Amino acid sequence: MILFLAARPVTAPPVRPAAPSARRRRRRSPAALRHVLAPYGRIFAVPGTRAFTAANLLARLPMGMFSVSAILMIAGSRGSYALAGAVTATGLAATAVAGPWTARLVDRYGQARVAVPATALAVLGSLTLLLCVRFGAPSWTLFAAYACTATTPNTGGMARARWAHLLRDDPRALHTANSFEQAADEVCFMLGPVLAAFLCTGLFPEAGTLTGAVLLLTGVLLFAAQRRTEPPVAPASAPLGAGQPVTALLPLLLTFLATGAVFGSLEVVTIGFTDAHGQRAAAGALLALQAAGSCAAGLLYGVLRPAGPADHRFVRCITAMAALMWLPFAAAGAGGGALLAAALLLAGMATAPTMVTGMGLIQSRVPAGRLNEGMTLAVTALLTGIAAGSAGGGWAVQHLPAGNPAGYTVPAAAAALALTAAVTAHAVRARRPA
Repeated sequence: MILFLAARPVTAPPVRPAAPSARRRRRRSPAALRHVLAPYGRIFAVPGTRAFTAANLLARLPMGMFSVSAILMIAGSRGSYALAGAVTATGLAATAVAGPWTARLVDRYGQARVAVPATALAVLGSLTLLLCVRFGAPSWTLFAAYACTATTPNTGGMARARWAHLLRDDPRALHTANSFEQAADEVCFMLGPVLAAFLCTGLFPEAGTLTGAVLLLTGVLLFAAQRRTEPPVAPASAPLGAGQPVTALLPLLLTFLATGAVFGSLEVVTIGFTDAHGQRAAAGALLALQAAGSCAAGLLYGVLRPAGPADHRFVRCITAMAALMWLPFAAAGAGGGALLAAALLLAGMATAPTMVTGMGLIQSRVPAGRLNEGMTLAVTALLTGIAAGSAGGGWAVQHLPAGNPAGYTVPAAAAALALTAAVTAHAVRARRPA
C-alpha cells in the first residue's frame, strides 16, 4: 500500500480516501485489543478478584526464588554445590510429602486458618536456614531447617480454588481464569530466579532468602485477609487417597509427572549446553524465553473459546508439546544460538495450554471440597517429575560429549512419555461405560 501511494501521480484522485481509511483502521486497533482482552476484563470485574490476585502474586513470586537463593547462599558460604543441591533436594522431597496434607487441612478448615500458620512455620524454616548458614552451623542443621519450609501452602492452588468457587457456573470464564493463573506461574518462575540471583550477588548472599521470606509472609497475610472470596470449607470426608477419586486422578498425575520431567531436564540440559560452548551466562536468557513463550501462549489460550471435550483438548495439547520439544534438539544440532533461542520460545508455547487444560481436568474430577488437595497432588507430581528430569538431564550432560545436542532428547523423550500416558488414559476412559 505504501509503495503504491509513493508511485502514483500526485494528482490522481481515486486513492485519496485511503488515508482516512488507514486512520480509521489505526483508531480501531485499540478497540480490537480491548476485544481480545475482554475475557480477562470480565473475570476481574468480579468483586474481590483483583485484591486476592495481587496479594497472591506477591506470595507466589518467592516460589521461583527460594531454591536459587538457597543454592547461591549455601554454595557461597560452604563452597559446595553438592551440599547446596542436597539441601534443596531434601526440601523438595519434604514438600512432596507435606504439601498434600497441608492442602487437605486448607480444604477442611479454610484458607485463612491454615495458610497463615503454615506460612509462618515455613518462613521460620527459611530464616533458620539463613542463620545456620550465616553463623557456620553444622551441615545437618541446614537439612533440618530447609525441611521445615515444606509447610509452604500451594498459593497458586488456593488462587485457582477461589476462581473455581466464584466462577463455578461459568465454565468459559473459569477457563480464562485458569489460563491467567498459568501465565502468572510462568512469570513468577521467570522473574523469581533473576531477582534471587541479583539480590544474592549484588547485595549479600542471604538477601534472596530474606527477601523471599518477607514477600511470602506479607503476600499470604494479605491474601488471607480477603475473606469474601474465600471458598467455603469442606465437610469432613475421606481424603483423595481413599476410594474412587484417586483412581480418576492417577492417569493425570502420571502425565503431570512426565511433564515435570520435561521442565526439569530442559533447564539442566540448556545450562550444560551453553556452559560447554562458553556461554553459560546466556542460559538464563534462553530459559526466560521458554517461560515467556509459555506465558504468552497461556494468555492467548485464555481468550479462545474451548473447543471439544477437555479430554480431547488435553491430548491435543500434549501432542503439540511432544512435537515442539524436538525443536531444541534440531536447533542445537544446527549450532546456532539464535536458532536455539527461537526453538525454546516455540517449545514453551505448548506447555501453558497443556497445564491449563490439565488443571481444568483436575478441577472437574475431584469433589469441590477437595480442590486444594487435588491441585496440590498435581503440583507434587510436577515437582517429583522436575527432580527426576533434572537428574536425567544432569546424567546426559555429564556422560555425553561436551556440547552434544543429544542432551535435548531427554526432554523430548519425557514429552513423548507424557503423551503416551495421556493417550492411554484417554483410551481407557473412553472404553468405560457411561
